[in-house]
Amino acid sequence: MKFEIRTAVAPLILLNVVIFMLQITLGRSFTNSFMLISSDIFSRPWILLTSMFLHGGVNHILFNMYALFIFGPMLEQRIGAKRFLLVYILSGVIAAFFSSFFYKFALGASGAIMGMIGALIILMPDLGLLLFFVIPMPLWVAGIIYALMDLFGIFFPSGVGNIAHLVGMGIGLIYGLYLKKEKRKFDRRFSSKKHLESDDIEDYLRTGRI
Repeated sequence: MKFEIRTAVAPLILLNVVIFMLQITLGRSFTNSFMLISSDIFSRPWILLTSMFLHGGVNHILFNMYALFIFGPMLEQRIGAKRFLLVYILSGVIAAFFSSFFYKFALGASGAIMGMIGALIILMPDLGLLLFFVIPMPLWVAGIIYALMDLFGIFFPSGVGNIAHLVGMGIGLIYGLYLKKEKRKFDRRFSSKKHLESDDIEDYLRTGRI
């Protein structure tokens, strides 16, 4: 029987919430065991992954999970659950790795969230949203504003992982461009055929749905 991931967004939100409840229940020792500690990334490389599922407080997890809940399904619908999970995890891990050279300690899903948004900027640049819940603008403009805010935050630190945000978004943008290139390959392949067979359609939906 073939295993297929049908959705990744809901399990990710659930996992983040469950782990946050464990943080509250088990205390600081649990968080310290799995958070990103820059001096430990080569002796305990798994913390690059586990730190993505930890959060520093209620506001932290609410903001990240709200973004995942709003934007996650849109991206997942365009690229499929497997590719969504790939860009989410890849962005988070690479963002954590680069963060370790600038921050002694770090935790949170922000790098992964920004990777998701970066991919969405490429695939759905004109998606409308309300910046700060007030100002209407397309997603690509909001992305520029977020990036500028993070650049400003690097020079005027406030305890936010601005570098993780920028790296995560960068990975998402690169992956989004890759997906657009793959889509053009599929479009050319199918346009050369007069009739599409069922195997062609299934292959497109399985590996090139964007």
